[in-house]
Amino acid sequence: MLFNSIDFAIFLPIVFLLYWYVLGKNLKWQNLFIVFASYLFYGWWDWRFLTLIFFSTIVDYFVGVWLLKEERTRNRKILLAVSIIMNLGLLGFFKYFNFFLDNLSDAFSLFGSPLSMSSLNIIVPVGISFYTFQTLSYSIDVYKKKLTPTTDFMAFAAFVSFFPQLVAGPIERASNLLPQFYIKRTFDYTKAVDGLRQILWGLFKKIVIADNAAQIANELFNNTGAYSGSSLAIGAVFFTFQIYGDFSGYSDIAIGTSRLFGFNLKQNFAFPYFSRDIAEFWRRWHISLSTWFRDYVYIPMGGSRGGTWIKVRNTFALFIISGFWHGASWTFIVWGGLNALYFLPLLLLNKNRKNTDLVAEGRLFPSIKEFVQMGATFCLTCLAWVFFRADNLSHAFHYLSSIFSKSFFSFPEVPQSELVKSTLVFILLFTLVEWIGRKKQYAIEFVSDIKTRPIRYSIYLVITLSIIAFGNFNENEFIYFQF
Repeated sequence: MLFNSIDFAIFLPIVFLLYWYVLGKNLKWQNLFIVFASYLFYGWWDWRFLTLIFFSTIVDYFVGVWLLKEERTRNRKILLAVSIIMNLGLLGFFKYFNFFLDNLSDAFSLFGSPLSMSSLNIIVPVGISFYTFQTLSYSIDVYKKKLTPTTDFMAFAAFVSFFPQLVAGPIERASNLLPQFYIKRTFDYTKAVDGLRQILWGLFKKIVIADNAAQIANELFNNTGAYSGSSLAIGAVFFTFQIYGDFSGYSDIAIGTSRLFGFNLKQNFAFPYFSRDIAEFWRRWHISLSTWFRDYVYIPMGGSRGGTWIKVRNTFALFIISGFWHGASWTFIVWGGLNALYFLPLLLLNKNRKNTDLVAEGRLFPSIKEFVQMGATFCLTCLAWVFFRADNLSHAFHYLSSIFSKSFFSFPEVPQSELVKSTLVFILLFTLVEWIGRKKQYAIEFVSDIKTRPIRYSIYLVITLSIIAFGNFNENEFIYFQF
């Protein structure tokens, strides 16, 4: 079920009313209902894959219970291995089996010994990368005794399947989300209004910014040879805003929806396109995944401790694994490696923690230096996104070589020029609003500080009318559903 669909527009208020006004006094029934609603939400896409979520839930729940009783190091390691093998095994089969099979076949063919192997017709379950990482982190934290395992199966099942963030995050840690299923929840009007406000902004990002930008980006990426370098550069910029509006829009809707039901999820995007270097960008982009890889991959490998070689090795491993997490394609691996190259000079010069404060703190406008830094970081990010969007490596290199050609200096010819103009205006307005609200958890949170009710409602009305008048209502899937 898509957040930007009629189905969800009907589903959400029904679930909300039943949750608060029928089951509001019974915590166990609320948790059971969340599991039911979450399975219905996910099964709306393909009910067969509910077995995978249930299997993952069963495995990690009992691993946690047994770890609670087991003190012998060897047996604890075996239990952790069961969780890792089961979770990564499922993820590896559904998402990466054909990738490894095809590359193995190509490798043998390269050396003159072709293998007669055919790919399997495997459908990748929506959100499998998200919920497997969420349950896996639970088992690892319990193993390390950072978290007391739960014996409340229904609370754990609700934690794993919680529908607002089930298919595209944020990837919640059990230490934050799971305890919220233990305590009685009462309806909070202020929190609910804040949730609706964030949902509205998320829908604007998705329907007005992302889906309109997608029409332009898709035309230019799908017909690369027909356009000049200047036109393709515009396509890269539009895709840059498409993926941000799409993914951060999903996160906003997920976080806002969670707040309607009395839950608090962690911020997943912190205005990344205002970053002054790549290190800052990765602290602000997809925060739940970045911190997951930091805590469960980078730090266990040694992090930035040790000599130069160790730092370089760990940095490349982190980014390449992160790239591969996004998809079974060399384009994602190269995308990760390119970001590692961007990051490496900052790490080696010990400047990767330089920009941890808010840009233009206490000022309306950035300094010239900050403006240049943000512009340079944005351009590097745009170039990297080409690999993320391209069909394959050949397509990516052709796209980039066309940008860095003489035709870059020609006047751009863009498809659907009227749509380009209107979308560009909205991107500029959107960027302005994001800049004004950059101190907050999400851009229009600042509206709650406006004391005059007519002004607040006027802002909501303008955003709503913009969605209705200029939104793309084709119920386009979110980009990160494929991951």
